[in-house]
Amino acid sequence: MSEIVFAIPGDLTLPTGGYGYDRRLLAEWEAMGVSARHLGLPGSFPAPSEADLAETGRAILSQPYESVLLIDGLAYGAFPEGIAAGLAGRVVALVHHPLGLEAGLPPERAAALLARETAALRYASAVIVTSQSTKRLLVADFDVPEARITVAEPGVDPAPRAVGSQAGAPLQLLAVGSLVPRKGYDVLVAALAGLEDRSWRLTIIGVADRAPTTAAALAAQIAEAGLGDRIHLAGAVDQPSLEAAYAAADLFVMPSLFEGYGMVLTEALARGLPILCTTGGAAAETAPDAAALKVPPGDIAALGAGLVRLLDDAGERRSRSDAAWHAAGALPRWRDTATIVAQTCAKVSP
Repeated sequence: MSEIVFAIPGDLTLPTGGYGYDRRLLAEWEAMGVSARHLGLPGSFPAPSEADLAETGRAILSQPYESVLLIDGLAYGAFPEGIAAGLAGRVVALVHHPLGLEAGLPPERAAALLARETAALRYASAVIVTSQSTKRLLVADFDVPEARITVAEPGVDPAPRAVGSQAGAPLQLLAVGSLVPRKGYDVLVAALAGLEDRSWRLTIIGVADRAPTTAAALAAQIAEAGLGDRIHLAGAVDQPSLEAAYAAADLFVMPSLFEGYGMVLTEALARGLPILCTTGGAAAETAPDAAALKVPPGDIAALGAGLVRLLDDAGERRSRSDAAWHAAGALPRWRDTATIVAQTCAKVSP
């Protein structure tokens, strides 16, 4: 292997978990002396036009044959079978989570994506996933042989322990993730709508332009519930602002319907935050039970009951905070993640 060519669609600087994972791989490889470079692909994936598919084909086929092609699943999962077959023997596919399992898709679109990704994965020499949960899913539902799958969990950087809100101030709830249907923020707002008698504030940090209709509906839902003074849609923020939000939080909430891993959960663990999350996808396993109270995804009543329990019980918040801080010491580091992916790529010989 002469180098890793990491093909990624869209804007690599976007503040999402998937792009964050990709950025850190490239940064760690540069520090490690691993020969790797970023190949940008059109941002229309996973719904590329014919012109964008043609551009993608030209870009990938122009790479030196001895290079290993690591292709982000946002693009690879949407490749027509003909393109995937033409790259057989050269590709390592990175699957953050299957494209057809994105919430809010019309059934026919979801089925088409699932079928296309299943076909494309047949031609990948190796598949990288970010959780054991996704590995099991690909084996069971996408017919990927277990031996071809490597788990490379996202790393996490050491962080100071959160200090939380000041005594007597409203409890600060924090949620982080793009405003897309899969994140389940409508469920969270509905659960909070019945808790006006308690003292809390919620900040949701995440880009709003990936699903503008969803973002607009969420803002309207907050206004209709009369929670505009309690719930702040902060949009995308810079890293210092994100760090400050984690530091000031008392409780981290993740209402996602499905997660391929849930990087924000480990970010919360790294800061010793108690967690309320769902069991959607890998989220059921990413945070330890002692640190996180877990409820079924999409269940407003269960999420509301969890909120009541943790808002009312300072002792439980402290015990879960202590468990999170203890678990933080065992979290993988990004150098570990980058090493696993590089070693997997090195085994592929075009």
